Amino acid sequence: MLNWKANISAWLQPLIAICIGLIGGAIAIAWIGGSITDTYAQMWKGAFGNFYFLTNTLTRATPLILVGLGVSIAFRAGFFNMGSEGQMILGALSAALIALYLPGPAVFKLIAAILGGITAGGIWSAFAGYLDARFKMNLIITTLLLNYIAALFAGYLVAYPLKDKTGSAALAQTMMVDKSVWLPKLFQGMSVHAGFIIAIGLAVLLYIFIKYTKSGYEIRMLGYNPLFAAYGGVNRGKLMLASMFASGGFAGLAGAVEVLGMQYRYTDGMVSNPGYAWSGIMATLLSGAHPLGTAVAAVLLAALQTGGMGVERNTSIPLEISSVIQSLLILFVTAKFSYTIWKRRKGGKSDAASS
Repeated sequence: MLNWKANISAWLQPLIAICIGLIGGAIAIAWIGGSITDTYAQMWKGAFGNFYFLTNTLTRATPLILVGLGVSIAFRAGFFNMGSEGQMILGALSAALIALYLPGPAVFKLIAAILGGITAGGIWSAFAGYLDARFKMNLIITTLLLNYIAALFAGYLVAYPLKDKTGSAALAQTMMVDKSVWLPKLFQGMSVHAGFIIAIGLAVLLYIFIKYTKSGYEIRMLGYNPLFAAYGGVNRGKLMLASMFASGGFAGLAGAVEVLGMQYRYTDGMVSNPGYAWSGIMATLLSGAHPLGTAVAAVLLAALQTGGMGVERNTSIPLEISSVIQSLLILFVTAKFSYTIWKRRKGGKSDAASS
């Protein structure tokens, strides 16, 4: 019964949060004199109105799902990985460079680029875990600061030694990856690519891993009760490094599929400006770190973003209405976490107990 309730909660929590955000957005729309029904109708059309808009939403959701899955692993183990942006940046840069300069057949280069992105993001994340395990450095702070190092390092490389000098000199970017190394599109003329299938498949596999394997149980146990996990023989340091590597690997994969499926090169700011990493983290928080719920939340967040563009095109309501709704989602998550912490202090049941 508890597991059934936990699974239902993982699907309902993102939907409830979105409803709260939409109610707040409706108040803001009414405040500035817009039509609530027309605005939300245009938002729906911009996200799901036809097959073209639907594929755009799924394309936008792909990196959010992968980042969210990675963060959920760390959160489940009790570690706060806030460095997804830097891990995604290094994954994207590594994938682009491997696809550009590694010799060999196209399929080999594609696989190597994906694995390179996973490895780069994983190592960068595991480094923060090592600093915590070895020197007791706060994981939240180190992962946040490592974002800046990764972004500035990648920005320097594409602005100077690796810059594409054959195209626009105004952009700091690598050369374009050969078309033979691109991830295939799922539908002719549409933006959604094979990375979306990879993301959904990994969400299902991660759910099975967390719920039904010994290692998944150890991760959940460590996150819920570290003292009991240590008593049961779980090595915190070893599991931290493994979970942080996996967490960063998912973010690195998100960067790799964005390069190989959409951008076809690494451009400075291609990860930071759209806010993929922070939206992915929000998806994880909304779903309580449930892998399948994270995928649902990521699609809903992507729909808010693509739908907001439709609102700006077809109404007098600015694109920032999507930011208002997402801000309310953050407040929802904050209130939820605060309530969970309060319950634990009062001796109430934890969400983790039913997961």
